[in-house]
Amino acid sequence: MSEIITVVAPVNIAVIKYWGKRDEELILPTNDSVSATLDTGVMCAKTSVTARPDFSEDKIWLNGIKESFSNKRLQNCLREIKIRAAQEKSVGEEFLYWKVHICSENNFPTAAGLASSAAGYACLVSALAKLYKLKSDVSSIARLGSGSACRSVYGGFVRWHAGVKPDGSDSVATQVADNSHWPEMHALILVVGESKKKMSSTKGMNITKETSDLLKYRAEQVVPQRTEEICKAIKEKHFAKFAEITMKDSNQFHAVCMDSYPPFVYLTSVSYTIIDLIHNYNDLYREIKVAYTFDAGPNACLYLLKKDVPELLSVINHIFPSSSTAFVRGIETNVKPINADIVSKLTIEPQAKDLIKYVIHTKVGEGPTEVTDGSHLLNDNGSPKCLNII
Repeated sequence: MSEIITVVAPVNIAVIKYWGKRDEELILPTNDSVSATLDTGVMCAKTSVTARPDFSEDKIWLNGIKESFSNKRLQNCLREIKIRAAQEKSVGEEFLYWKVHICSENNFPTAAGLASSAAGYACLVSALAKLYKLKSDVSSIARLGSGSACRSVYGGFVRWHAGVKPDGSDSVATQVADNSHWPEMHALILVVGESKKKMSSTKGMNITKETSDLLKYRAEQVVPQRTEEICKAIKEKHFAKFAEITMKDSNQFHAVCMDSYPPFVYLTSVSYTIIDLIHNYNDLYREIKVAYTFDAGPNACLYLLKKDVPELLSVINHIFPSSSTAFVRGIETNVKPINADIVSKLTIEPQAKDLIKYVIHTKVGEGPTEVTDGSHLLNDNGSPKCLNII
């Protein structure tokens, strides 16, 4: 019988955005992207996998609900893992024919613009790689599940190389710097909404690629230089440069969505208020202390240094009052009372209550790690320990 392997894998939030594919089947991007991997102790996907000779079919459960295994991206990942295992001769030949059971869950909202698919597929592929005892890099396999998943295979700051080869063999992720390089870098995720977004990333990318002239200009003229500059800023721990590029790239990504035909938007009025607030706050100090970035959803990820977290949280509490007793989650923080001088200088008025549901305080963290305490999602029979019956 096969063992049960359980892995936790991180969310990554891009600072140079991936948007648009040059190959839909292989999930090859039109441009390089760069991201920060966030701490699995705060946000993560968790996946348990096992393979047995007595399993009659491949099965998968997501967040306690059985899903169809017919998902093509899922099948592609499993197929490539088995091909790699056969090439490496890492397991016996008979093992390659056993069916697998997979159980996965996220501890954060799914399909709400919080990079759930990146964490999920990085987790799945990393768990399967351990089950099949692979030794080689698996970022290119994670890419087949969700493009940005290849970045979640590594901790710290990660660059996904678009590559030029038609087979995608050079479209892989590499680490710019590990999570110990810039420990002062923290992140605040402002959760505006948890509902599933109206326009999926896949559909949005297809519309953009077919109709946006700005996307082509971005990929060819803008992103190559930005990518080199932000990697340099990360290596030199130059926060102001890192932050400026991050915000400009987020803005351009959402401009590309508006340049699509028909246009579509992921940001809401609350998102735009957050953008205004961050620029206002930076202007008060006459330096860039905080950067915002928005993926394909309304939720903001704010990058800032650890020393500035308490004060910014006090500002967010003031502008976005909450009735929640657990407004700030994740890394424990002593929120300072807001400075009266800052209040007097802010041009953004306090908003209605509960426009931001909660804030997740996290930091740059490690890549996927195996869980060794026995807290598997599958029981000894290969069935989920918890099921949601609907």
